[in-house]
Amino acid sequence: MSRQIIIIGRPNVGKSTLFNRLVGKKLALVDDQPGVTRDRRFGEASLLGLDFTIVDTAGWEDDDPSSLPGRMRAQTEASLEGADIALFVIDARAGITPLDEEIARWLREQTVPVILCANKAEGRAGDGGLYESFSLGMGDPVPLSAEHGEGMGDLFEALLPFFEGDEEEEEFEPFDPDDEEAINNAPLKLAIVGRPNAGKSTLINALLGEDRLLTGPEAGITRDSISIDWVWMDPETHLERPVRLIDTAGMRKKALVVEKLERMSVADARRAIDFAEVVVLVLDATRGLEHQDLKIASMVLEEGRALMIAINKWDVAEDASGLFNGIKAALDDGLAQVRGLPLMSVSARTGKGLNQMIAAAFKLRAAWSKRVPTAALNRWFDDALAANPPPAPGGKRIKLRYITQAKTRPPGFVLFGTRLDDLPMSYQRYLINGIRRELGFDAVPVRLTLRMPKNPFAPKK
Repeated sequence: MSRQIIIIGRPNVGKSTLFNRLVGKKLALVDDQPGVTRDRRFGEASLLGLDFTIVDTAGWEDDDPSSLPGRMRAQTEASLEGADIALFVIDARAGITPLDEEIARWLREQTVPVILCANKAEGRAGDGGLYESFSLGMGDPVPLSAEHGEGMGDLFEALLPFFEGDEEEEEFEPFDPDDEEAINNAPLKLAIVGRPNAGKSTLINALLGEDRLLTGPEAGITRDSISIDWVWMDPETHLERPVRLIDTAGMRKKALVVEKLERMSVADARRAIDFAEVVVLVLDATRGLEHQDLKIASMVLEEGRALMIAINKWDVAEDASGLFNGIKAALDDGLAQVRGLPLMSVSARTGKGLNQMIAAAFKLRAAWSKRVPTAALNRWFDDALAANPPPAPGGKRIKLRYITQAKTRPPGFVLFGTRLDDLPMSYQRYLINGIRRELGFDAVPVRLTLRMPKNPFAPKK
């Protein structure tokens, strides 16, 4: 079983930079201003052959427990439960502060072993803080520079005693994307997106049954995209289904996003969509469907991800029936390329509709991953041509020969024929809608590519 190592420290000491260094990617947002990280972020890390799970946490601040910094601190304290090792990070250049001393006192009362890391120790500017850190009573500090990668060997030496005796874990081959059974058993990668304050983090907490993510009335609390592994119990089959939930920052209109940090958060949310299989767009029932929601939905579909809509805060919705029908009609008008998107009414506060939402997401992934045998596909294709033959612009016939499915996730089809340059978009939509409606692809995005034989008499380029 993988060791879990948590990074703790006051704001702006370089915790997220160390996290990124250990996972080998820029997963956590990093900026000069303090308090960028607000939720726990997990990553798979490797250091000179030591493999472990690393946890980035919010900066420890001495504030009222009901305030946002106070709730961030509570999240950090809770994250120590289940950790095997804590990396207590200080800023060697700034020296020891009263807040560092408070964190050290708290850590000494815990049972988790602590490794003191004096970050920003490159050059001689950090020597004073490094020597001063012995006064914390946490043992010998490990001098390092997370930004420049210095001191990683010393950190390895400090961690090694906690890994001795570990057996090598079995390696698993990645599953074949066309293996239906493997897809069904793999974790569902489910991203939760939407405008700020729609209740995305609250929705995930309700699914998990714990206050795993920081929530509150303030808009824009979530900044990093946070990935959480979870097991959902299907109430109908009583089978456990693995899910990877991905919380994202709220996405406002582009014109309103002026701060660098918010731009970074939105870019992180876009990367989360790229990683996901199914995306849940969360709407606020008290605000209905807005133009920005349609823009987010269009972006998800352009990325080829399966999309479903969840209207949150349903327990406080006014004229619920009219609201639902109005949103459904607006989605069909605004997203004409994919009609009939799954639309769910949910409440993170009461738990209404959450199981149905997850069940629908698994069904949607199955459609997104579906492959139709070529023989069955072309039987449908012949019937579609017989029911509605392609037009003959200018009296010249467009000949459609056959169709094949080239890929899945999202499903992509290749149509072969002659004079396809003249095939109207309306007829292409007719074929795409037929594929979706009659071949079991529901409302997932379908790609259609046109291929014509090369003209042997065309001039060579």
